[in-house]
Amino acid sequence: MSTVLAPPFIFLLAALVCPLLAPRFRALLLLGVPVIALLVMLSYGVGQHAVLSVVGFELTFMRVDKLSLIFGIIFSIAAFLSGLYAWHVRDTVQQVATLAYAGSAIGGVFAGDLITLFLWWEGTAVASVFLIWARRTPAAFSTGVRYLIIQVLSGVLLLAGLLIHFQDTGSIAFEHLGLVSVGTWLIFISFGIKCAFPFMHNWLQDAYPAATVTGTVVLSAFTTKMAVYALARGYAGTEILIYIGAVMTLFPIFFAEIENDLRRVLAYSLNNQLGFMVVGVGIGTELSLNGTAAHAFCHILYKSLLFMSVGAVLYRTGTSKASELGGLYKTMPVTMVCCLVGAASISAFPLFSGFVSKSLILDASATNGYYVVWLALLIASAGVLSHSGIKIPYFTFFAHDSGKRPAEAPVHMRIAMIATAALCVIIGVFPGLLYSLLPYEVDYQPYTVDHVLVQMQLLCFALLAFVFLMKTGTHPPEVRATNIDTDIIYRKWLPSIFPVIVKAVVMLDRKARSGALTVLDSGYSAVQRLSRPGAPLARGWSVASMMFIVIVLMCAVLVLNLL
Repeated sequence: MSTVLAPPFIFLLAALVCPLLAPRFRALLLLGVPVIALLVMLSYGVGQHAVLSVVGFELTFMRVDKLSLIFGIIFSIAAFLSGLYAWHVRDTVQQVATLAYAGSAIGGVFAGDLITLFLWWEGTAVASVFLIWARRTPAAFSTGVRYLIIQVLSGVLLLAGLLIHFQDTGSIAFEHLGLVSVGTWLIFISFGIKCAFPFMHNWLQDAYPAATVTGTVVLSAFTTKMAVYALARGYAGTEILIYIGAVMTLFPIFFAEIENDLRRVLAYSLNNQLGFMVVGVGIGTELSLNGTAAHAFCHILYKSLLFMSVGAVLYRTGTSKASELGGLYKTMPVTMVCCLVGAASISAFPLFSGFVSKSLILDASATNGYYVVWLALLIASAGVLSHSGIKIPYFTFFAHDSGKRPAEAPVHMRIAMIATAALCVIIGVFPGLLYSLLPYEVDYQPYTVDHVLVQMQLLCFALLAFVFLMKTGTHPPEVRATNIDTDIIYRKWLPSIFPVIVKAVVMLDRKARSGALTVLDSGYSAVQRLSRPGAPLARGWSVASMMFIVIVLMCAVLVLNLL
């Protein structure tokens, strides 16, 4: 296999050529490259590798197996659909960033060693930030800087972890790692940052809504799912992930319910869906890992569809605030129908894609005895229906009439949304098409009486709860507000207390230096007195006293050197 022809390098070569082309040809390039890359990766077959020797290390740029292949396939499909959705974009920065970002993500899932993974890991960070900066506002610039710092921090931890792991084992292979050393813990935390673990998640809600209309669709597909793949590859069966994932499914529900910006609602919902995947990785059985891969595949499609729908509304109306929308079904019917398909898919309605993927993870948690986690996932499923399945389409297209009468989304946006919606339905109706791509051979039937009845009961009760809250006026109102999340720690509190910390450190530094100099001066005076001719040691000074003075002097000199 030629390394140059490996799919990620096809994307990178296209990114280099892109600025040299006319606008229309750049748009065609964004459509053509994912198709070519997909055909190339499918032609390789499982087990083939592209290896490059660099300074004594064998770097594996293409490790093709069923786990990496399913992520490579969906990343290529997502790149094509986002390119179609962004057909109208003539911004070279966004187009180059999209190609480099998608190529880096695909490179990450095919990486066979930790050094190659690190290179693509940082590639996604650098390329993706330009999709935020491309909005060209002061707020987007600040958000992009915060995003880049966190993403680069993840890369630094990955680099530190792989160096320590290499020192411990002599291996750079990217295979099952487990939490067995300082190095593997650092790598785990690095993956956790990119996967938006609790308390590490705020970059996602901060950055995705700040990107351009089309940039948000691209961002939603790659970074976090590459992290899910990395966890599945390196930490399958790590039990702590089960509980981390369970928390991830639950805590975003509250924030999504009270959030007014619909793109931020979808960002919290994304975090919720990642939790299901992380639970699957933590359980670590063939069924659960199949569930993780299947849910990542389906999630990229229906979450992209929802971001496309809200993005089309933002493109036409200039706002994505629920309090400023409503009644748009009258003039944007195609966008509305596509949004409803995305809402049904993420809510796991039978005959839609989310049902056939989420069932795998729910069954895996129950059959392996994690009943509390299974219950948490059920509650989270009801929450998903409330904030993404109902809130997004209801407040965007129905609810009160905002008086806005925007035109329907542009033709290319509608085609991209319809194609994505069709995939969501096809997978839901014919799950065998998706199951044939999964990493392990598992005989599983999602459409049993028990599965369908339990899910429909859950969805019906969630719908009734929403209706009850709306009728009684107890549903959180959609108002313009800034909701406080844990990012207040590094966005507000740390900057405000940093000057106080600096002053305290400076004061302690001065006192320490002053104290050390006083001790040194006193010791020197005592030695001078003792060294006078005829000064007997018996006059209040013993050998022990002399030794004590010498030790004090040595300590003082050491303190001065350290300071």
